[in-house]
Amino acid sequence: MDLRPTDEQRLLRQTVREFAEAEMAPHTLEWDEAQRFPLDLLPKLAGLGLMGIQFPERYGGAAMGAVEYCICIEELARVDPSIALSVVAHNGLAAAHLYRFGSEAQRVRYLTPLAQGRHLGGWGLTEPQAGSDAGSTRTAATRVADGWQLNGTKTFTTNGTLAGTFVVMAVTDPGRGHHGISAFVLERGTPGLASGRKENKLGMRASDTAELLLTDCVVPDDQRLGALGEGFIGALRVLDAGRIGIAALAVGLAQGAYEAARRHAVVREQFGQAIAGFQAIQFKLADMATQIEAARWLTYRAAYLQDRGRATTRESAMAKLFSSETAVRVAEEGVQIHGGYGFVKDYPAEKFFRDVKLTTIGEGTSEIQRLVIAREYLDVPA
Repeated sequence: MDLRPTDEQRLLRQTVREFAEAEMAPHTLEWDEAQRFPLDLLPKLAGLGLMGIQFPERYGGAAMGAVEYCICIEELARVDPSIALSVVAHNGLAAAHLYRFGSEAQRVRYLTPLAQGRHLGGWGLTEPQAGSDAGSTRTAATRVADGWQLNGTKTFTTNGTLAGTFVVMAVTDPGRGHHGISAFVLERGTPGLASGRKENKLGMRASDTAELLLTDCVVPDDQRLGALGEGFIGALRVLDAGRIGIAALAVGLAQGAYEAARRHAVVREQFGQAIAGFQAIQFKLADMATQIEAARWLTYRAAYLQDRGRATTRESAMAKLFSSETAVRVAEEGVQIHGGYGFVKDYPAEKFFRDVKLTTIGEGTSEIQRLVIAREYLDVPA
């Protein structure tokens, strides 16, 4: 594996970084306080290809690879992890599920407007009683004359009150366990589909998170996505790849927290000198930088393998586990280096610290990642 970025990748990183600094950085606190995803940012993100990063141009995508996807997400998260999270859920879950398992007609109809950034995508897997145990899905899809009638509740749906297209999992054959769950694509405005409570969150507050309510929601059979009964298996495959995006988000968040701490250490004086001159601070910064680099290359290795068509269940879980837990440590040390200033909203350390915890929870907790990794090494059934 050649670890040197190409000229195109360097330009991509610079372009996304300049965009994030100009269009996002001045507003991150405002969006966080208002708990509002800025929809006026959507066409600007789409203009850079960031709403369809890995999808073919024939569907309105930017036709980039997984490594380039990581670069884009990392640079967004370095400035505002909330925006990066909404972009990850849109690209790596909803749109990715459509691209991977949709028919050509479904891709043209549903994926194209997502990749073009005409609206956001949402992905509904988690339920009140089905979190890490996603196989315990209770949302039911019952055959009716016109197709399928869906009833149930999805929770913690990113872009839940804003998305125009949703991919949701529902039980079509209760007697078949994991092989009795199917995926469906739903459009905003479908009778019986509604957004429920919007969550009031600790962090990632500009990323919309809400319930999705399905009440006698009827969809035709051509809105079933992929093979009947294989929606849950497909969701696991989507998550394998999606975890690379969360790992990249964690790396970018950690980088932003580290850079904020380094800037503060250089200008903050105590005992007659900048605190960067004290060995205790130097060691903290050295450890932070080293851990971020390790997380970055675990993540990019998983992306590299994905670009070559390799299965990345183990590598994605490793990248997600290490990167998210590294980001938590880095964000915490960032607050510590800021001292009292790290506890107030005038400095970015406080927001990074609140935002970071979700990276160890979303798209599979750290405990689930360890379970996945152990099963891969022990060769035991899931």
